[in-house]
Amino acid sequence: MNTHFFFNSLPAKYKASYRDYYTYQNLVAIRAGSIIFLLLNIIIRILYLVFPVSLTKAQNFPEFNFSNWAFIIITPIFLIVSNLLIANFKSHRKATASMALLVFLFSVYIISCGMYSSFIATSDPSNALTLYLIALSLVSAIYVFEYYETIILIITVEVLFTALLFYSQTSATQMVYNQLISAILLSAFYLTSRYFFSYKVNYYQQVIEIREKNVEIEKAGEFKNQVLGMVAHDLRNPIAAVESIAMMMELDEVNEDTLENLSLMKASCVKARNIIDDLLEAAHNDTSNVFEMEKTELNQLLKSIVSDWEIQQDLKTDVLFTSNINPVYGAVNKEKLHRALDNLISNAIKFSKDNSRVDVRLSKKNEELIIEVQDYGLGIPADMLPDVFDRFSKARRTGLRGEQSTGLGLSIVRQIIERHNGIIEVESIVGRGSVFTIKLPASWLG
Repeated sequence: MNTHFFFNSLPAKYKASYRDYYTYQNLVAIRAGSIIFLLLNIIIRILYLVFPVSLTKAQNFPEFNFSNWAFIIITPIFLIVSNLLIANFKSHRKATASMALLVFLFSVYIISCGMYSSFIATSDPSNALTLYLIALSLVSAIYVFEYYETIILIITVEVLFTALLFYSQTSATQMVYNQLISAILLSAFYLTSRYFFSYKVNYYQQVIEIREKNVEIEKAGEFKNQVLGMVAHDLRNPIAAVESIAMMMELDEVNEDTLENLSLMKASCVKARNIIDDLLEAAHNDTSNVFEMEKTELNQLLKSIVSDWEIQQDLKTDVLFTSNINPVYGAVNKEKLHRALDNLISNAIKFSKDNSRVDVRLSKKNEELIIEVQDYGLGIPADMLPDVFDRFSKARRTGLRGEQSTGLGLSIVRQIIERHNGIIEVESIVGRGSVFTIKLPASWLG
């Protein structure tokens, strides 16, 4: 911990903001301390009235009766003023000299109250030192002072302690001993106060630095997404141009080798376009706060998604939809949910053998809508399961037919499902396939 604050002020960079921060904390502590101290004195007054004089010996301590009433009358003043200053701080978010003065006066008040109460109870200053020490320890731990405020407080307390020694008519020898002990206690108070100041200011600096780093990270993330979106968007045009040229060349009479090369060019363009779509989707999900939901009959939505896959001519895997609840309405973003399920189905087909099938199931359990996408193909090794939803996941693999992966697909799926306030889970057995389970809150709309 940085301890140079034992004898120095806070650096100018943090001084104003930290003073505002700890002043508010001090005011809140005064309010709480006033309430506790007031209740304590009220309870003592009640006990004073309830118990018989023969037990309390109240007639022997007239100063106690006076001081108790004084505490009951004065303490609410601190409570009222602290509430007013807290309200003022919340309005202006700025520490003032009057707030610092209140903290100083309340600290002196608490220390002197404990000191005076002990003096009038025992008439022996040596016995007063225990409560004196407790009061100093509480003030040093709870309230935050600049080093010059601590020194002024120490001088004030020492003057009060000396006055009470004279008030109790202490002998010269006892006065010297008690002054020596008081000096030791006040030195400890200074070191303790500065230690807590150093501890709190180091914590505050760490919090501020973390916030600043988070802001920098957010700005860097926004810049990255802007650049990513710009680059991905600008890549579409040349890829579309290459794809168009390849399609136009196919219309001409070309030999078999050229035709094969053109097909490879088109396939590469499709692959590149899919990668760009994933990049744009990931960037958009990071930066967009707009997520429109609409009432949707989920059976119809899932059927239309499955139908889109069934009509694909080169599909060698059956995609089947089943539901045990019909109709079922939910608040969803149709476009995004369509994208998520397309990614899951595409992923399932990628790792399924020819003439296999992919099951898409809809059900309701308790208060959740359950959508499952299950394949019976390659499966996912257990050590890869924790990473499958990570962006650019190290769990990405080449499909059974050579399909490449960007490692973004399942990350995008999780983003979309979480924007629906849902969760997605996966279970898999190597050689027997995988099942991805989406759990959405049952937002019934009719």
